[in-house]
Amino acid sequence: MPQHQGCLDVIEEGIVYGGYAGVLKEAKVFKELVLSSTSKGLVHVFFAQRTTSKVPNVTDVGLKPRRIQKVAVIGGGLMGSGIATALILSNVSVLLKEVNSEFLQRGMKAIAANLRGLATKGKITQPGVDKALSLLKGSLDYDEFKNVDMVIEAVIESIPLKQSIFRDIEKACPPHCILATNTSTIDLNVVGEKTSSQDRIVGAHFFSPAHVMPLLEVVRTEKTSPQVILDLMNIGKTIKKVPVVVGNCTGFAVNRTFFPYTQGALILLHLGVDLFRIDRIISSFGMPMGPFQLQDLAGYGVALAVGKEFASAFPDRTFQSPLVDLMVKSGRNGKNNGKGYYIYEKGSKPKPDPSVEAIIEESRRLIKIMPSGKPISVSDQEIVEMVFFPVVNEACRVMDEGVVVRASDLDIASVLGMSFPSYRGGIVFWADSLGSGYIFTKLKKWAELYGSFFKPSRLLEERAMKGMPLSAPASTPEHSRARL
Repeated sequence: MPQHQGCLDVIEEGIVYGGYAGVLKEAKVFKELVLSSTSKGLVHVFFAQRTTSKVPNVTDVGLKPRRIQKVAVIGGGLMGSGIATALILSNVSVLLKEVNSEFLQRGMKAIAANLRGLATKGKITQPGVDKALSLLKGSLDYDEFKNVDMVIEAVIESIPLKQSIFRDIEKACPPHCILATNTSTIDLNVVGEKTSSQDRIVGAHFFSPAHVMPLLEVVRTEKTSPQVILDLMNIGKTIKKVPVVVGNCTGFAVNRTFFPYTQGALILLHLGVDLFRIDRIISSFGMPMGPFQLQDLAGYGVALAVGKEFASAFPDRTFQSPLVDLMVKSGRNGKNNGKGYYIYEKGSKPKPDPSVEAIIEESRRLIKIMPSGKPISVSDQEIVEMVFFPVVNEACRVMDEGVVVRASDLDIASVLGMSFPSYRGGIVFWADSLGSGYIFTKLKKWAELYGSFFKPSRLLEERAMKGMPLSAPASTPEHSRARL
C-alpha cells in the first residue's frame, strides 16, 4: 500500500535530515496520498459502512429497538457454534439446542474452543472466557424457549427440516420472539410457509467463522415487520457486526453477487489457463486467496450444494463444470483431508499439487470450450477482468432488482463478506473507477466468444449507453423494483 511506503519515507527523512525536514516531507506526501485512488477507496468504504444503518421505512419511522436479552441458537455445528460465540462474547445469554447429547456436547466444546482461540491471540482474557461461558446453556428440547427473545436456526440446508423447526418454534416461543434463520441459499418464504408468523421471520445470515467475520446480512421478506428488522440490526451492532439489510432472493446480496466469481475462474481454467496462475493473480489483485484455494478451504460439499442452487435459479448464466465432482471421486476434499488443488500439511503453507493437472485435463475433455482446442492467451489484467466483471454484472442485477437499498451497501458487503480489497472501495466503486462502458464492451466481446455467462445485464447496458456510473440511483420508478 502506498501509505505504508509514505510513512517509511517520512520517518527516514526526519531521521536523516531532522524533524523540520520530516514535517515538510510529511505535508508533501500527505497531499499526494490523499488524492490517490487508494485514499478515495478507503474513504468511500468508511462512509459506506456508516450509511448501512439508514434503511427507508425501518430506521426513519420512529421505531425503537427492543432489548434482546436471551437468544436460542438451534444447531451447534460450525455456524451455530460461531453465532453462539459471538453472542456470549457481547453479554447476550444463549440457549444452544441440539438433537441429542452427543451433538450438544460437541457444540459446547466448539464454542469453548472458539473462546480459547481468541484468548490465545490476546483478544479476550481468561476471566472474559469464563464470563462468556457462564452465559451459555444447552438444551435438547423446546421447554425453555418460552423465555427467549430471538431464535436463530443454524441447521443444515434442508427445506423440510427447517420448515419443521419453524413450525415447532412458533408454538414454543413467546409471541414477541423473532424467528431468524441463518440459511445462505433457501428462500425465506419457503422456510416459513408452514407458519402463521411470517411477519416475525427474518434472515440472519452470518459468514464463517461467525464469531470473526464482521458482516451480518439482515434478510427481509415482503412480510417481515420493520420492528423485527430494526431489532436484528440492533443485536447485530451489539455483537460488533455490520448489519446490511437486503432483500430475499437466491443467495441474497453477497453470495448471489459473487457466485460468478468462481464460475469465471472455472471458465478460464477450461479455456486452458493455469489454475495456479489464476489464484496467484487474484491474490495479487488484493483478495486473501484465489478462488480455487478458497474452494479448498470451504470444502467441496459446499461448492456442489451451492452450485446446484444457483444452476437452478439462474440456468441462463451458470457454467456447469464436472471438475469438483472429479476431485471428490479422486479422494480429494480440499483442506478437510489435506488434498485439494493444493497439498495441506500441518505447520506449512499450502503447496500447489502438480498431480491435479490430470484431473483438470479430464474436466477439459468433458467440457470442450477451448477455441480450436488450443489454450487461449490472456494477460494478467484480462484474468482479473474475466473473474470480476461477471461479478460486477451480477451486482448490476442485484441493484436493478432492489435487493440492496443502495450501491454502497453492496460495496461494504463485498468488503466485509467476501474480503474484496477495501482500498479498491468495494465491487461497485471499483467498477465505476473503470467505467460502465469499458466493462460492457469487454463482457459483450466475451459473450460472443464464450457464451451467455458473460452477457451484459440490462442495467449495465443502459448505464454504458448513457455513460453513467453503475452507482447512480435509478432514474425512473420502473427501474427501482425495490423489495425493501
